[in-house]
Amino acid sequence: MSGGAGSLPHVSSLTLVRHGQTDYNAKHRVQGQIDIPLNTVGRWQVERSAEELRREYVDTAPEGRKQLVIASDLGRAMDTARAFADPLGLEVHPDPRLRERGFGDWEGVSTEEAMERWPEDYASWMSGGGGELNHGAESKIEVGRRGLEAINEWTLSADADTDLFVFSHGSFISQSLQALLGMARTYPEYVGMVTMRNAHWARLVARDMLDGQLRWSMIDFNRGPAIAMRGDWDRPMGLVVQD
Repeated sequence: MSGGAGSLPHVSSLTLVRHGQTDYNAKHRVQGQIDIPLNTVGRWQVERSAEELRREYVDTAPEGRKQLVIASDLGRAMDTARAFADPLGLEVHPDPRLRERGFGDWEGVSTEEAMERWPEDYASWMSGGGGELNHGAESKIEVGRRGLEAINEWTLSADADTDLFVFSHGSFISQSLQALLGMARTYPEYVGMVTMRNAHWARLVARDMLDGQLRWSMIDFNRGPAIAMRGDWDRPMGLVVQD
């Protein structure tokens, strides 16, 4: 699986953002492609992250720099994208290829239940052995393939004065990054990268190689706003939870 987009032109940078918290996240349920909305904490998280993303990467961007925003068409990713894009007057382009990894019969099941009912398959999943595939889960290779396809297509659709922002999901981002950076060739079980926290992001910059190919250098991973490091990001003090 190739890690480069191939031909020029291309965007200047790539930022992949995980959606904010949902009730399934809070209850440790396998979410997959079920369209679960952000909860109160998740809406608070995405506002904080959107503020930081705009301050860090838009307000300080060189004059003439543009932003292109794409998102999984699932509501939790679209709403996370809109928290960033709406104040900038930017359109959010939905793309179903950016959806979370499908988990088949395990979708909606708590990790505790999966561990109790299918201990061998659960242990295999946790170690990268593929036990989840016995329950209809989409393969990590396929997730990486569709992620690479979508990112490359959008990357090549804009010019070098554009920053591409991708709003998606934890497993999708992990598998897509490992495919994009070529890590999947060395570690085909896709355990070389942890899942990012809710409303955190990874950022990469484009590099033009002497052979004309595009390579990516990752400069941030699992980054969030400063408040995520200072307090309880998943249960913020003083927030009235109404979900």
